[in-house]
Amino acid sequence: MKASHVRKLIKPIESAYSEMFSGRVYRVGHGAVSVRNHSGKGEQTVVGVHGFLENHCYFTQAYEAPTTELILLTCSNYHIPVNGVTPETPDWEVPIKHLAGTIEYDACILGQAMANLPTTANVRVHGHSRGGAVILEAIKQWPELFEDVEVVLEAPVLPQARLHGLVTTLLEPVSHGMWPWLIRLINSAPSSAYGQTFFGKMNPRKKQLLSKLFSATRDHLTIVRNIENIMDWMTRTDTSIYDNVRYGTFLIPAVDRILDRNAMLASARKSPTTMRIVETEAPSHFITLDSKEWVPGFETLSATAEG
Repeated sequence: MKASHVRKLIKPIESAYSEMFSGRVYRVGHGAVSVRNHSGKGEQTVVGVHGFLENHCYFTQAYEAPTTELILLTCSNYHIPVNGVTPETPDWEVPIKHLAGTIEYDACILGQAMANLPTTANVRVHGHSRGGAVILEAIKQWPELFEDVEVVLEAPVLPQARLHGLVTTLLEPVSHGMWPWLIRLINSAPSSAYGQTFFGKMNPRKKQLLSKLFSATRDHLTIVRNIENIMDWMTRTDTSIYDNVRYGTFLIPAVDRILDRNAMLASARKSPTTMRIVETEAPSHFITLDSKEWVPGFETLSATAEG
């Protein structure tokens, strides 16, 4: 990448979205892990990994139970979407060798969180989109941390899958130097101009979270690096990465205009039989935001594990 392009791309992007958060936020390398306070005795732990250009608020309304210990990743070079909490550096943090902004880097943040934070025996990791790839990469690197863990992969980036044709068509003519210009253009356009195509039918929560997509990262370089790394990871990662996935659920949307739904299904079918594939009626890539009803209940968890 040309130095002049890099200079344009590393100009900071201001944070544009945050929510009140009650809990602790730990800085881990270029990312963070937030642990929400829960009022009841923790019965299950959910670790959420957000997708490309999203933030951890994606999961907060899906897991509101007072008995759920909610642990949320902020991927590398993304803004931490919280108000009123000062991030702290934990004594368990270890340096990460990978390049920030990659699936491999964020998998290391997840590995550190899994090794140090869950306090219940009932653990689920839930990844949306790129977050699904982050989870698979972490399981590949530290299979022992995920032995008894339930995995929920929602509209996930998967090995040997691909982006939706519409997205590929949009990205192909874009050189690195055009990114800042393209993002300014997108940000100045009313989201209704492209929202319906990519985001499906809107609702208040979707509108709230998806209208600030291009302010999620700290700079434009992270956006470019994320996209290039997602495409590269899907191509070079073999479906043998599923070998250490114990049990859980693939949530597949009825319509996905971000990732190629058929390629996603074909990849998911190469996973172990202990993984359920649920073809939801969700009208977009953002299944949880379309309706919380698609999120598997915890009662299925112990039954699946024992079965």
